[in-house]
Amino acid sequence: MIKFGTTRFGDLEVTEEKIITFPDGMVGLPDLKRFVLIDHKDTPLKWLQSFDDPDMAFIVASPEFVTAEYPLNLDRTVREFIELENDDDLVVLVIMRVSGEDVIANFQGPLIINARNMKGVQIILDSPDKFIRKS
Repeated sequence: MIKFGTTRFGDLEVTEEKIITFPDGMVGLPDLKRFVLIDHKDTPLKWLQSFDDPDMAFIVASPEFVTAEYPLNLDRTVREFIELENDDDLVVLVIMRVSGEDVIANFQGPLIINARNMKGVQIILDSPDKFIRKS
């Protein structure tokens, strides 16, 4: 078990296999490379807590939690980068945020994770309609 501190959840202990590595970091946060997923109560939401910065955590969810349709065609280079060989190992998450009464899901910058090796990448999509608001 590896122990690390967080400002939101206090001290956490996780096995090394639970750490998701983003070799290039997150968009705008290149130094944050290691994260763990934490369940948010009994909801489909999770926290993506940084292992490298105790203050940094994102609310994330599967795209299907927000919309039934989220066609995502992964580029071959993304598949190679996370060493994805089997689509059953693919996990896609979107970062959520609350703005006033709205909950906003960022479909333009999904997190792509290979659950087999826990390697991930945040990609940027060009489509301008990739933010969905729910009130």
